[in-house]
This record gives sequence, C-alpha cells and structure tokens, in this order.
Amino acid sequence: MFVRGVVLCLVSSTCFGLSAIFAKEAYAAGASVPTTLVGRFGVAAVVLWAIVYVRRTALPSPRLVLVCVALGLAYALQAALYFGALAEIDASLAVLLVYTYPALTMVLAVALRRESPDKRRTAALLVSGAGLVLLLDAGAVVGTAGTLGVLLALGAALCYAVYLTAAEAQPAGLDLFVLTAIVCTTSTVALAVWGAVTGSLAVPGAAAATWIVVLATVSTVVPLVVLLFGIRAVGASTAAILSCFEPAVVVAVAAVLYGERLSAVQLVGGAVVLASVLILRARRPGRRAGRAASRVVRRRDPVGEAA
Repeated sequence: MFVRGVVLCLVSSTCFGLSAIFAKEAYAAGASVPTTLVGRFGVAAVVLWAIVYVRRTALPSPRLVLVCVALGLAYALQAALYFGALAEIDASLAVLLVYTYPALTMVLAVALRRESPDKRRTAALLVSGAGLVLLLDAGAVVGTAGTLGVLLALGAALCYAVYLTAAEAQPAGLDLFVLTAIVCTTSTVALAVWGAVTGSLAVPGAAAATWIVVLATVSTVVPLVVLLFGIRAVGASTAAILSCFEPAVVVAVAAVLYGERLSAVQLVGGAVVLASVLILRARRPGRRAGRAASRVVRRRDPVGEAA
C-alpha cells in the first residue's frame, strides 16, 4: 500500500510538472496566455462539476461559496502570473522560482501569528533566500530580457502563498472537489474577462486546442484525483515531500525537449530552494499534519498552480 501511494504521489507530481511543458506547446501552437488558461480552467471545471454531480456532494453555504469565489480570483491571478512567466523565461527557472512559495507562506503565517518563528522555520527562510540568490545567478538574470519573467514568477509565488494562507483558514469539512470546481469556474470567468479586455482571447486552432485539453486533463484533473488517493496511502507529510519531484520533472523534460540548461550556480540554487521546502515540510504531529494535507491537495498548479 505504501509503495503504491508513493507511486501515485510521484505520478501526480509528474503530471503537475508537465503543465509547464504543455503550456509552452500551446503557446508555440499560437495560443495566448489568457486563451490557454481559460481553456484549461474551463475544461477542468466541467470535469470537476461532473465529479461533484456523480458523488452527490452538497454545495457549501452561500458564505462559503463567496469565499471560494474569492479564492478563485486569487488563483486566477497566480496562474496568470506563472503562465505569463513561462512565456518569458525557461520553464525550469520559472518553476524553481515559484517554489519559493513555501517560505513565503511561512512568512505570512508568522506575520499573522498563526505560527511562531522557531529555528526550523528561520533556517528554511534563510536557506530559501540563499537559493533564490543563486537561482538568479547572483543578479546575472536580472537586467536581461528575462527580468519580466523573473518578476512574474516571484509574483506568482507570493500570490500562491496568499492563496494557501486564505484556503487553510477554511473549514476542514469543505469538500475539496467542490472547492476546486468553484475555484476553476471563477478562474475561467476572471481570465476570460481579462482576455476580452486586452483583446488577447481568441478561439485556438486545432493544435493549440489539443494541448489546452491535455493541460486541463493530464495536468489538472488527473493529478488532483491521483494525489487524493496517494495521500490516503502514505499520509500528508510524505505526499508533501514527494511533491518536490515536480520541479525536477520540469527541469529534466525542458532540457530534453527545449535544450534548456540552468547554469551550475542555478542548479545549486534550485537544489537549495528545494532543500528549504523539505525543511519546512519536516514531519509535523497531529493538527499540523492535517493542515499539511490541506496545503498539498489545494496546490496549483501550483496548482498549480502552481497551476
């Protein structure tokens, strides 16, 4: 059972990681960022509402629905920033920059007095900061054509940290499929409005539409469902650690398909950032384990998140 759970979590992380690749393929086929995201969340919303219907899940109260809508708006912003970054910089660098979100989430938790700044959290923050400096190659990336992409990726990390902080405060009994369905529906509407206002929303061609459908199913719905089963088998803390496999997938696949290469300094920086994630996701007893489960399931992309 444990081995099966590990495999399921790794499959989920792989699918989530491939979202960056599928997005780049959609861009190459002529789709804009808004078109890609509207298609992704629109298809995912239809599938998720179908799952909710089959499971006969009751809808939350009107107040909670409004909260879920607010979360959907935050997630739409996060997705727009992340997928915007993918259009500007290499996928491998983008995903590693976004993975600074656990440290940012911890900072928010301490600022809101939900957690105390103990040695483990302080160490994780310092390690993450050092990794970020290395990822930016001591400033070599900033000041080049990739500056916008870096800022978008870091903005996505901050936005996702805010999203997780808000989502964590919701009742534990809130059905995750219902939550995700509402979030995806809200994101679809918000991103469609953005695309319409900017004039960048258009019906995609056959090739782009295919990649968008793959993005919505393989990198959104499938990993979410698989992750739920994986958590049941191995627990939330193990699943959280295994989610660090995602950026490794992006770096490896991007290197094979696009010839993307991080410098030696950036590779070390990426490893340091992931080390900070492992420090933060060290085993937590009781109630904190439950919170970890919530954070893992409600991911991106990113989703998610990051997708």
